[in-house]
Amino acid sequence: MTENLFYFLTSLTLLCALMVVISKNPVHSVLFLIITFFTISGHYILLNAQFLAAVNIIVYAGAIMVLFLFVIMFLNLGKGAEKGVKTSTLSKIAGTVAGGLLFTVMIAALKDVEIAGYNPETYNSQIGMVENLGKVLFTEYLLPFELASVLFLVAMVGAVMLGKRETGEQHF
Repeated sequence: MTENLFYFLTSLTLLCALMVVISKNPVHSVLFLIITFFTISGHYILLNAQFLAAVNIIVYAGAIMVLFLFVIMFLNLGKGAEKGVKTSTLSKIAGTVAGGLLFTVMIAALKDVEIAGYNPETYNSQIGMVENLGKVLFTEYLLPFELASVLFLVAMVGAVMLGKRETGEQHF
């Protein structure tokens, strides 16, 4: 049962991720990306990482996708904008070469990976729970956690400063 669910989620994830790239309408592309995030959350649930699945849905499928849709609709990327966009042959070749190099690096990184087997004697069912995640996050990874929080604070201050209106400034 779990294996069939895994294969179903995997095929749906790959199909929707492919449709994100192939889709010509940017709104459809964002909607396929939302479905991709939900299927990845399904994989997290299968891995017994319920907290990570919930955070993935809340942060990515919720907040980030609303932001993407807002930007796309704000920029008014409709069918009229597609007529003026022309890609040169050089950019298509560069994209193909970059994708091929990325695929080569991924294959090289995964060639020596050994898949660990399931051992019921050493299996810990609480491995993906919030308590264990908090212990690891605040002991082993305290410095990267604090640096990420400072980075987010700087990004928020920068966004406020960029969005602040000065007196006499006109926004079109």
